[in-house]
Amino acid sequence: MLAIYLAPVYILLNLYVLRWSYLWIGNCHHLFQSTIFRVILAIVYVLISTTPLTGFLIKKPASLHRILKVTSNYFLGIFMYILMIVLSADIIRLILKYVFHASWIHSRVAFAIAGAICIFSVLLISIRGIYHAKHINVTPYEVTVDKSAGELDSLKIVLIADTHFGYNAGTIHAKEIVKKINKQNPDLVCIAGDIFDNEYEAIHEPKKVKKILRKINSRYGVYACWGNHDLNEPILAGFTFNPGKEGAESLKDPRMREFLKDSNIQLLEDEAVLIDNSFYVVGRKDASLIEKIEEKRKTPAQLTEKLDKDKPIIFIDHQPKELQEIADAGVDLDLCGHTHDGQTFPGNITIKFLWENPCGYLQKGSMHNIVTSGSGVWGPAMRVGTNSEICTINVTFQNS
Repeated sequence: MLAIYLAPVYILLNLYVLRWSYLWIGNCHHLFQSTIFRVILAIVYVLISTTPLTGFLIKKPASLHRILKVTSNYFLGIFMYILMIVLSADIIRLILKYVFHASWIHSRVAFAIAGAICIFSVLLISIRGIYHAKHINVTPYEVTVDKSAGELDSLKIVLIADTHFGYNAGTIHAKEIVKKINKQNPDLVCIAGDIFDNEYEAIHEPKKVKKILRKINSRYGVYACWGNHDLNEPILAGFTFNPGKEGAESLKDPRMREFLKDSNIQLLEDEAVLIDNSFYVVGRKDASLIEKIEEKRKTPAQLTEKLDKDKPIIFIDHQPKELQEIADAGVDLDLCGHTHDGQTFPGNITIKFLWENPCGYLQKGSMHNIVTSGSGVWGPAMRVGTNSEICTINVTFQNS
């Protein structure tokens, strides 16, 4: 419903950008002032700017649907920075005009230079952001757990999250992830949710992606929990449409569960497994997902009440919530994702006010919480001011 209310705002903002595009291009050369050119520019811009809607409505043929969705993801990121830069330039223009009474801002040369700077800035940020999102960093952590893990002195964990396999990520991204994971020679791999991007159909060649993921080498295997996007839910420009209680069951796509099984990834839904009689891995249901599919999830205390708390307990929980409750439940290491560290500026700044640990490391008592910015992206296919990453966590165990 909110998407419908915001639609007029989106239209007005695009008209604002198109108006300044006309003025700047027309200022550069008189040929660009012709009616034919303006009509062609308007048609092209409308076709691109409406891809969030057309990609949502047009499902067939599948090839056209994919083109529209991919174009939409790129456009939304680029449009965000077009808007930020044009608005900033316009505010500066108004200040120079009405506060400093600068007469030179009315000259064609000044207007042309200002427009060129805006276009160059948008191109630089967008190209850099798109390219940067494809590069996966390796972020190391060192933690000490004051418990005995049987014969184990240490454990090397690779944490990944938010792969968002779909329109923004496919076989190439999967290969890069697996390559980076295997290079770390992990004992354990944990996937903290948002493996999918709301549509199973969005994955191009899912059989190939599964085959690639099966190549992950890990001594004790690969464990995962669901995230809030691991369901079949229609999305329009970032807004979801909840089908209500009657349609809650339709949100579950059995192909997602089958995908994990075929990829040799063990899904944990409010479940704990004891590995090598040395440590526990616990996977939580996602806080947002259970609301949509009309399910419940256990509290941290309920998840650990039957576990031997003398052994290390590792939690995989998509969203970094209830950190104090998790620490009080005897958990030693809590692994999360979800936040993307804001993904794009200024999100990387505002995200810090929304979460106790928006990204990185936090310790609460004897519990270590690590939140990864994720190895993929959601929505705009770019990262500005943040990194795609996997995390290597070297855990050292000590007897109490």
